Amino acid sequence: MNFTYIKLVLIVSALGFFASCNHNFDRIPVHQKPRLEFAPNMYPSEAYEPVTVIQDSVNFPEAYNQMPGNNGNGNLRLPVANTIKRGFTPYHISKDSLEYASRTLQNPLVLNDQVLAEGEVLYGRFCQHCHGETGAGDGPVSQKLKGVANLAGGQLLTISQGHIFHVITRGKGRMLQHASQIEANDRWKIAYFVKEKLQKKQ
Repeated sequence: MNFTYIKLVLIVSALGFFASCNHNFDRIPVHQKPRLEFAPNMYPSEAYEPVTVIQDSVNFPEAYNQMPGNNGNGNLRLPVANTIKRGFTPYHISKDSLEYASRTLQNPLVLNDQVLAEGEVLYGRFCQHCHGETGAGDGPVSQKLKGVANLAGGQLLTISQGHIFHVITRGKGRMLQHASQIEANDRWKIAYFVKEKLQKKQ
């Protein structure tokens, strides 16, 4: 192979490369004279609206946005079975194992002023409406829903932070689980606040 032939191949290759880059982006997503595209769906990607799904493709073809192959007729899909989100630790202790959780669970957070302050904010946001500002079980909800636990008195003064964490996670009695609303570390902050602030005031 001589040098002239190599130069010719390089020139033709360069011309082909620059010609393929000559794309008028003003015409996207409507291509009047489209060049070769290796991944055309990367230009006008289809956006599926998760809330307002338009399923009528006959009367509203311009707004039709139902995800094909979705059995639920919507545009939201459940994650693959047994998928765990990044940074999430599954909680395997069952609701009926409160005594075991109370005995074995240890708060992984280091107690400091910031943790207590954040625990107080979380308590006010998620717990105070039932358990009251002081934890005495006299929140506004308790006037309608009887049986709210008094966190600041009686036998509950001896419960562990693991007990509190487990009850917030799984629920107990008339209290529903709050694991879907409160992250694990935030549950531990609430446990710290209850033990270190509400119960030590007694």
